[in-house]
Amino acid sequence: MTAELVRGQNHPLPETRLEIRVSVGKPIVAGVTLSDDQGKVRGTDWVAHPGSPTLPGLEVPRQAAADHRLAVDLGAVPDAVHRVNVLLALPVGVGGPVSFGSLAAPFVAVTGLDGSEVASYTITDLDAESAVVALELYRRQDAWKVRAVGQGYAGGLADMLTDQGLPQARELAGSINEAVAQGLARSVAAPPPRSSDDARVRTTGQTAAPSPGAPGPDSIAAPQPAPAPHQPGDASATTGATGGPVNYTHPSRQTSAPPTPPPVAAPAEPGKPAQPVAGDATGWSMEERLYNQVWGMFEDLARSTAAYRSAVDFAESRMDQELDKVLSDPRSRIGNTGDVAREAARTKHGLLVDRARAALDRDLGQLAAESEVVEPALPMAYAGWDSPVWHAYRTPMEIPMAVRLGDLHLPERPDLHIPMLVRLPLERGLWIDSGRSSGTDSLADTDELRRLAMDSAVAHAARLLAVYPAGEFTVHVIDAAGSAAGALSPLVTAGVLNEAPAAGAAGVSAVLAKLTQRVDLVQMAIRAGAADALPPDLDTAEQLLIVNDFPHGFDDRAVTQLRYLADEGPAVGVHLMMVADREDAAEYGPLLDPLWRALLRLTPVADDHLADPWVGHAWTYEPPMAPPGSRVLQQVLDQVARARRTGGR
Repeated sequence: MTAELVRGQNHPLPETRLEIRVSVGKPIVAGVTLSDDQGKVRGTDWVAHPGSPTLPGLEVPRQAAADHRLAVDLGAVPDAVHRVNVLLALPVGVGGPVSFGSLAAPFVAVTGLDGSEVASYTITDLDAESAVVALELYRRQDAWKVRAVGQGYAGGLADMLTDQGLPQARELAGSINEAVAQGLARSVAAPPPRSSDDARVRTTGQTAAPSPGAPGPDSIAAPQPAPAPHQPGDASATTGATGGPVNYTHPSRQTSAPPTPPPVAAPAEPGKPAQPVAGDATGWSMEERLYNQVWGMFEDLARSTAAYRSAVDFAESRMDQELDKVLSDPRSRIGNTGDVAREAARTKHGLLVDRARAALDRDLGQLAAESEVVEPALPMAYAGWDSPVWHAYRTPMEIPMAVRLGDLHLPERPDLHIPMLVRLPLERGLWIDSGRSSGTDSLADTDELRRLAMDSAVAHAARLLAVYPAGEFTVHVIDAAGSAAGALSPLVTAGVLNEAPAAGAAGVSAVLAKLTQRVDLVQMAIRAGAADALPPDLDTAEQLLIVNDFPHGFDDRAVTQLRYLADEGPAVGVHLMMVADREDAAEYGPLLDPLWRALLRLTPVADDHLADPWVGHAWTYEPPMAPPGSRVLQQVLDQVARARRTGGR
């Protein structure tokens, strides 16, 4: 259970490898200082900040952002360090807020590597302060604790660092502010190689999790934990300060990963970029390194495209200004002076756009080359259905850290697809939207969309069954009207369902009653600390309930139970997969809004309903369907069923 701290309160830390999450709502700077037993910061090399983001056991974000993830490995910090202070500050000279009093109260949470919160603290009562010490992690009798501090400084970083005894406080504060203002997070050079002893930091990755609103650009939710340094809003840029290609040695995509160093990119000929290597991101296993490399590619593509679009917007704005100037000058009406000026403005616009496009094409080409290397190397849980890895399918022995739920791409390079990876176990249910969306063909009828949605749901369910060890994932189906018999045939024929799809109001009631009872029992056992008291016949596997054609067959009681499962189920291993058109449930009005918000909305056809958290690109989502005519899905399900019958053999 999370400890919700108040100012001055402390709480023990159960482990030394942690993540600190910060959320404010407006871009702020996050950093860390190390203090000795006297509470003094001995020098600038005891401060981690955007211009110098790594210290032994620590890594902080490299730029200002509304949400931050800080990686901490207390076992790797120097023995002389007795306190780790988490600092928050407002950027200076960028036109943003000048005091925390004008912002929402900052929220800080300490979590384990699995994402579970250890302690949280909401910093209240801030006014004119522009910098604040949020938390301190401190040693106490060979153990570590966290204390909520909330000490603010109206004088900003300089006063804060001075108060911690740093002699060069004002100089360092100036360099930090300059680093943030100039965006050094996008062009910082790679740090010197670290030894395996001080390279044990894991941090966060990005997960695409759209909010389930109406069709249109939905936001991608906050990232989930990952064991390597990819922070939201903290990806490497695709170009360096000198306009070079994608930098594969950026700190967010290091190639020094414990315990075994990953492959190093092949040396390139002079003037040519290094050849990408699958698994060149930091992580403790190849699966982890590939996970972080995929999301590094996502971040790089987002930022490279943002730079291009920004350059085009600037070129168009500049051309408009010059054309307005020409039109407002009476002298432009004499002779061909106006025509010459207009042609010059358009020429300049074309040159700027061409230059931006050339830089984008260079970066996209490098990312495409990386994708060609990474895609064939992806493990089963991350691979597409067309990957050869599925033809050698064997039931896994362990649950993977993530699963692929589709692909993402941008209109600037539609053929460059980035796998959409979601952490396991699922933190929220899935909603396969069978209604019309921006990607729907106007000629497609309602029945066709429903069929495609159910086919997509079966493909998702098959993948989840395939990536879990035998017997550790159970699928239930509610098909009240029996309209999805054809789409469900792969699951039914293979025998991977424990029971036939539930039909009619009685079937709906029975399945919902069983799953809500399971949620209640597990919750009570967890709260009482008596997990061994659960009934011996209780299925301890992760549960997935597929609901087709909602709300057909549901009465008010069933709808209430479904909402309960959506809210409380994921925490105890019960997940929903809704196949529904929201318009069909319009009669419930706002009553069902919490249900849709609790689910991750996906579409059965390509649709640009996702938006990244940095610049709000409209990403096109592609559902993960098996190639036409392929029997790979049925063959995998047959293997799953065989493993269930033989106990995983």
